[in-house]
Order: sequence, then C-alpha cells, then structure tokens
Amino acid sequence: MSLPVWNRCLLLALVSLASPLTARAQTTAELPFAVGERLNYRVTVGSMRVGEGSMSVQGPEDVRGTATYVLKSEVRARIGPVKAVDRAESWLDPDRMSALRFRKRERRAFSANDEQVELFPDEQRWRTTRGDSGQSPTNMPLDELSFIYFLRTLPLVPDTTYRFARHYDRERNPVEVRVVGRDTVRTGAGTFSTIIVEMRVRDAGRFKGDGIIRLHLTDDMCRIPVRIETSMPVIGSTVLTLDSFLRSPAHLAHSAP
Repeated sequence: MSLPVWNRCLLLALVSLASPLTARAQTTAELPFAVGERLNYRVTVGSMRVGEGSMSVQGPEDVRGTATYVLKSEVRARIGPVKAVDRAESWLDPDRMSALRFRKRERRAFSANDEQVELFPDEQRWRTTRGDSGQSPTNMPLDELSFIYFLRTLPLVPDTTYRFARHYDRERNPVEVRVVGRDTVRTGAGTFSTIIVEMRVRDAGRFKGDGIIRLHLTDDMCRIPVRIETSMPVIGSTVLTLDSFLRSPAHLAHSAP
C-alpha cells in the first residue's frame, strides 16, 4: 500500500486523457508539488551505499518579472577515492510549466563543470553564460530537472508512450516517456505502490548518446519519485531510494481534517 499520508493529497483532477501528444500540465493549484517539499535519498551502486541525494522545491523567486519555483537537486557519491557531486537548479514558472533558467554544477575527481542557461520561452530561444545559444522547439521549454517534475503532472496511462519536444535544446528532442507497469517499493520512508516510468533522453555528456532514466512514482496524485535509476559519469549506474521526505505547507493545509 502507498504511505497513507500521501493518499490524503486533496489535489484536483489530473490532466486530460484525450491524447498523449496533447497532454498538458496542471494549473498551479493542481500541481502535485509545491514550495516546501523536500525528498531525501540514499544513493547505491549495486548493493553498496555510496552517498546521498535530495530534491526540493523552494521559492518563490523572481526571474525577469515572473515568480518561479526553484527546483533543486543534489547527489553526492563516493567509491573509494573517487568522488562525484552533481547539483542542478531549475527556475520553473509553475503557471506555464516552463523553465526560465537552469544551472548545472558537476564535480569529479579531476574535473569540474559549471553551466547556466537563460531560457526565453516567448522567443523560443536560449543562451548560456559561456556565450552558446540556440532555438527552442517550443514556447514551454524544460530542462533535465524540471522534466522530472513535469512527469509528475501527466496522467501516466498504463502501456502508453508519450513523446515530447519540450527540452529547451532542439538537439535533445524528442524525449520519450514510456509507462512500463506497477510495482511495490520498500524504502526507508515506507512502502509504496508505484507506477514505473522510463524516460529516454539524449545526453551525450552523461550517457554518451541516448540514455534511460527509470523512475518509480507513487501510484497516487502526488507522484513522488521514491526510486530513481540513472547514471553518473565516473561512478556509473546508480539508484536513488527515498529515505525521508517533508511535505509542502500547501499540501499539509489541503490534507488537514
């Protein structure tokens, strides 16, 4: 069974089921996440625990006149002398479900990479602090981190494949999302009924081409990622499993008697 506290999420109906290709995100009031949510993970490689991670929603923060949620992700891992730290931040307009800014910072044993991207949805373009720029295929662009939160807003119909041209970089599209099935996942935060989703992405830096991120999302309206299977450069295939979480004040207010 899903953890009972999440079953009390009093959110409105999910997105229209008319067509996977036209699925939309919910309005802000309907979103399954809000400012104050924090998810804490243990990171494993095989059977060995190698670090910890977190995902959180902070803000609101103004970006060029728009109030945004600041999505944050951090993974710290170490195998012997090899250390890796991945941090990502996405400034998301929750009304349009569109990213306005993205920052990624990676640290490895012998390398480091910092990247910040400014996204201009209405102009369908983006540019980096390094001077790179390009066109976006949509006026509702997303980045690697905000895409995971976008997945939480979808209907996730079993045996359905969705294809989206929503990544801000035209070359990284389409992103394919396949609803694989259901499972029960036991974690440090409880036992959850989950929907298994595979997201196929194009990322030359992390996957040397196409890669698959496999997520177990709670089978309820909150769609909490309780297990994430992915890959980290140098470290390799990693699994993030939920250890604890904090609900947002907004969701606590909705679930009060």
